Amino acid sequence: MSKTSPGNCFEDFRIGRVIRHATPRTVTVGDAALYTGLFGARFAVQSSDEFAKAIGYPRAPIDDFLVFHIIFGKTVPDISLNAVANLGYAGCYFRQPVYPGDTLSALSEVIGLKENSSRKTGIVYVRTTGMKQDGTPALEYVRWVMVRKGDEAAPAPGDHVPRLPTAVDPKVLGEACPPLDIAAYDFALAGSPYRFGDYDVGEKIDHVDGITVEEAEHMMATRLYQNTARIHFDLYSAKRGRFGNRLIYGGHVISLARALSFNGLANAFHVAAINGGRHVAPLFAGGTVFAWSEVLAKAELPGRSDVGALRLRTIAAKDKPCADFPQKSGDEDDPAVILDLDYWALTPR
Repeated sequence: MSKTSPGNCFEDFRIGRVIRHATPRTVTVGDAALYTGLFGARFAVQSSDEFAKAIGYPRAPIDDFLVFHIIFGKTVPDISLNAVANLGYAGCYFRQPVYPGDTLSALSEVIGLKENSSRKTGIVYVRTTGMKQDGTPALEYVRWVMVRKGDEAAPAPGDHVPRLPTAVDPKVLGEACPPLDIAAYDFALAGSPYRFGDYDVGEKIDHVDGITVEEAEHMMATRLYQNTARIHFDLYSAKRGRFGNRLIYGGHVISLARALSFNGLANAFHVAAINGGRHVAPLFAGGTVFAWSEVLAKAELPGRSDVGALRLRTIAAKDKPCADFPQKSGDEDDPAVILDLDYWALTPR
């Protein structure tokens, strides 16, 4: 019997199966520095201990999407090592802040399965919980992923598509943000004067800048999360596959879009929840990512006068500046669109 693991194929999953993932990961300031070097995010709360302490944090928290990617990476060997594509997210919310020195681990429950008509692949739905060293949840989310079958003749292991929330309830959006002293929030140092009340529902913001992705950096970023999905690293095999090239991890695009959003949303310092998201099209090295956002809704948080929540829809496009806000071309997605992300972000009131 081989001591190596080929990963799970679609027919290996069962609804209700709970998987405890390897390997626990202690997050360090080195991880945060490398993440900044790869994406260039400039949000003041995550950049400066002194800024964060002045407003009520014990120190600068780890970037929300770095936390998300580390938890996601834990799940890959068990859920998506044999994935064709990661398809989407729902019901994702951050339960508490993560700081350097915290150790993260993850477990997932299979909540849905659906074989595709080709019988070569199927969709696996999982609910993942990321926990800190004391066992308390730091992050929860649902994702669905298309996974290859090892044996195309194998019967489908189940047929159930779960009902998923369309949005995270605003009542839970403040869990990962301590009470803040907004009088101590320095808007000049944060990079923008705009507060919660300065944004209007329906407003669209072109984030202006573009970032070209290099082959080495997207692989380095994915290794940072200990994400082992072969399609991101193995060019020998990828050349023989559908795309003929390594596919950039979809989370890489999310982090690029988030970093770009600073220009226009500098004070949207905390991603509190992801309502839903789609990786609309793949990205490969050499592509340049642009982004724009629309304010879908605004919400006051119960019992809090320090921050409010903006529901944002951020669209990332490949090789196309977003001054004209690309989204749809007729009934179809604009050919340039690669990411459509719907999330809540907190901003000072």
